[in-house]
Amino acid sequence: MSELVIETTGLRKEFRSRRGGLRVAVQGLDLAVPAGGVHGFLGPNGSGKTTTIRMLLGLARPTAGTMRLFGRPVPAQLPHVIGRVGAVVESPKFSPNFSGRRNLQLLAGAIGATPARVDHAIETVRLTGRDKDRYRSYSLGMKQRLAIAATLLKQPDLMILDEPTNGLDPAGIREIRETIRDLGSSGVTVLLSSHILAEVQQVCTSATIIGAGRLLASGTVDELLGSGSAYRLVAPDTAAAAEVLDRAGFVPSHVDGAVHVEADDPGELTRVLGEAGIWLTELAPLRADLESYFLELTEGEQLGEPTAAQRAGGAA
Repeated sequence: MSELVIETTGLRKEFRSRRGGLRVAVQGLDLAVPAGGVHGFLGPNGSGKTTTIRMLLGLARPTAGTMRLFGRPVPAQLPHVIGRVGAVVESPKFSPNFSGRRNLQLLAGAIGATPARVDHAIETVRLTGRDKDRYRSYSLGMKQRLAIAATLLKQPDLMILDEPTNGLDPAGIREIRETIRDLGSSGVTVLLSSHILAEVQQVCTSATIIGAGRLLASGTVDELLGSGSAYRLVAPDTAAAAEVLDRAGFVPSHVDGAVHVEADDPGELTRVLGEAGIWLTELAPLRADLESYFLELTEGEQLGEPTAAQRAGGAA
């Protein structure tokens, strides 16, 4: 079993409202983030993601439960592990009149990081060529990448990113997405907090889904969605393709100009059709998307009704 970089058990956070009432932001959360890759921390706004991150970083104290970073209990031993953690939770403050590189050099000097680390951080977040431009001329996406570069100066083993694409245009989102992929493949464990389901599905190897401060599901993306054995195929004559598959014992269906069919081996589909003189122009696996899965998990939650996961006996 992989080492757990982040582990929480029964984590709970309560807040007192101004009227004296009690609000529970996180309730009984069990979170397990394995070492390596990008782990999505997924949930709608207000689901408790940021509160959980703040507790892990020692910025808020839990009401109940336990937390561990790299196997060490936090916040008690946070000083022993915080040097291994980089986090972008809020927009950092940089000097607008200094270049991106100069801002990083000042930060590096403050923590004793070498000039080589500045170079490496700039290269990692793909700011080479723009690093000598003034910070105030940067787009929102570039500013966010500079924030990530600043945390890389300490060479963290764990990077925590809280909604890093908020407010970005499509180009900025793509830039951050590529940076996150690079970090995950470089050996850094990334905890990516997001409410954008497609974003998590595109960059994460595993994910935890929460709603109203509770764990709904956790596992690899393939485990959550299922590898599936259904395929979407397109041919010049989809009706003829469906007829051939039907005669061969498959159960095809017509969906939006394509044929959907289940098969243990996609090669068998191409063989059967090829022998009938039908050549495919498209063959792709069908699998659930995180949006559909998430909506199923949270069905009825806002009404206080049991979710689909609860009706089935609880989330994974």
